[in-house]
Order: sequence, then structure tokens, then C-alpha cells
Amino acid sequence: MTALLEIDELLDALESGLRRILSERGVESPLLVGIRTGGVWLADALGKRLGIEQPYGELDISFYRDDFSRIGLNPRVTPSSLPFDTEGRDIILIDDVIMSGRTIRAAMNEIFDYGRPASIILATLIDMGARELPIQPDVVGRALTLEAHQRVKLRGPEPLRIELQESGQ
Repeated sequence: MTALLEIDELLDALESGLRRILSERGVESPLLVGIRTGGVWLADALGKRLGIEQPYGELDISFYRDDFSRIGLNPRVTPSSLPFDTEGRDIILIDDVIMSGRTIRAAMNEIFDYGRPASIILATLIDMGARELPIQPDVVGRALTLEAHQRVKLRGPEPLRIELQESGQ
């Protein structure tokens, strides 16, 4: 494994992009929701950077995955936690890496089970661009293209860092 990208530069890009979108859309008190585990770490970091004092939500999308019947349940499933009402609220949904879009679809399905938000802004640290569904992030720290045998992984929570993994690691 090797260090791949400077995490502070990626967080700066996310913060800047989110501030721009929130301003353009007139969103004054968004709710942060992170997808476990990397998205939760990022929600914590971005909440501090954006000055959002309300607790952030945590989603474990295991039961919402479209491959649940094939791969079964992850043994480390924990309940999601949304300590606020989502109905009519503006949500910033945060994940570490977007590839196919399937994790984001699952997360949105779960959010809608809690209530109908006014809007969802999608922020991802890394965009791998390998979409299978028409889901695009509103804000990206960085887009990457890797070889088929490579994966990118967010490690944390302290310190947060991005690593490149080769197959078999």
C-alpha cells in the first residue's frame, strides 16, 4: 500500500465546493449524513470545517444493497443513526469513494425511509467514474482512474489518509 493523495487538499476541495453549492442554492442549515465508515469520518471533518454544529447522521446501507441476496449480511452491520428529522430538510450525503453509484442509491433509499428531504447534495472524496447507475456527485475532492488491479481506500479516523491498494493486499 502506498499513500496516494494529500487528504487536506481533498478536504479543501470538498469544503470549497460545498460552500459554493450551499450558497448558490440558498441552503442555510444543511444536515450531514455520512455512509459508514469513510463517509462518517468525512462528515465529522467537514462538519467542523463548515461550522455545522448539529450532530451528523450515520448510514449503514447493508440492508439496502441490491446485492444483499447474493453476498449476504456483513457481520459488522450496525444500526443507522439519523438523530434528526429529514422531512423537508436539505441533506449533504457524504461518501469516501463513488464507483458504480449503487452505494449512493442504497443510501438515498434509506434516507427516504426516514422522510422526504427537500434536497440531497452528494459529496464524495474520490470519484472513480465507473458508473452503472446515473448517479453523479455534486462535489468531488478528486476524480481518479486506476488500473483494474488497483483500489483506493480511505483509512482513519485519525489521521485520515488515502491509500492505493494493489490486488492481494
